Amino acid sequence: MAAPPVVIWEDEVAELLLYRELIPRLEEALGKFSRRDSAEVIQPVRTIIPLQKHNGFLGLMPTYMENDGVLSTKFVCFYKRGDDSNLPSTQATVVLLDPEYGNVKAVMNGEVITRMRTAAASAISAKLLMRPEAEVLAILGTGNQALSHYSVFTEIFSFKEVRVWSHTREGTERFCKCVSGPVRACVSVEEAVRGADAIVTVTRCTEPVLFGQWVKPGAHVAAVGACRPDWRELDDVLMKEAVVYVDSREGAMAESGDIILSGAEVLAEIGEVINGTKPAYREKTTVFKSLGMGVEDAVSAKLVFDQWNAKASKR
Repeated sequence: MAAPPVVIWEDEVAELLLYRELIPRLEEALGKFSRRDSAEVIQPVRTIIPLQKHNGFLGLMPTYMENDGVLSTKFVCFYKRGDDSNLPSTQATVVLLDPEYGNVKAVMNGEVITRMRTAAASAISAKLLMRPEAEVLAILGTGNQALSHYSVFTEIFSFKEVRVWSHTREGTERFCKCVSGPVRACVSVEEAVRGADAIVTVTRCTEPVLFGQWVKPGAHVAAVGACRPDWRELDDVLMKEAVVYVDSREGAMAESGDIILSGAEVLAEIGEVINGTKPAYREKTTVFKSLGMGVEDAVSAKLVFDQWNAKASKR
């Protein structure tokens, strides 16, 4: 008889999940995902159910990693919130199952996992595509994803300046109080991104907020928001002038308004760059369009579960 499932709450996930352990596992998983000659990763495009009454969506993200023995799914609700809303823009739960018996092994908070694996994927893209001499980081947005991106980008890179912009002054002030390092608050997107070597877009915008005419040639953009086919953060000029990379081609062509509406050509999945089958154009302006994938959640959940078991065995 299977043991009852473990429940791992938000604080415990935050304690157990560390970037230094997560990033190499994510790199390996992204490479496996982009190798289409094996059944190492089985992951359909996210299934979306509209929540029209609440201006949101429910996403279902199952993944099976056969060789690793990992079976999981994430349930994520995400919403188009107004600037004056106090409600969360996302809520997520990850379920880890035994692939042989089908029973649930663990149910864990998915918010920390979503924030950290998304930021880690952006950091991996920067490691591969950003110029090594990069000195200035700009972050557009001041929510939880902005904070997680600030944490990992400042942990693994050495920026001399970090700039941040928000739709509201309150958002910028709150962000600056939450981070430990110096941050320059900017009153406009243009001020934040002019001359920046790396730009992270983690906004709730549904229309372009970052324009190509402001972006420094050779800059790297990690675009995280706008996860619906009719939502955008980046304008046509940037999308068509930059070399575009994605986490999943299939996912991007189904879900990314930045790619679909601009008609931009996708050069490669980031996993193909990891595998060495597609080039990394560091000297050019690059965009990594991140939509998030179930395999990222699966790897993260497996790491959390293994760490939880290791900690439990010492009690």
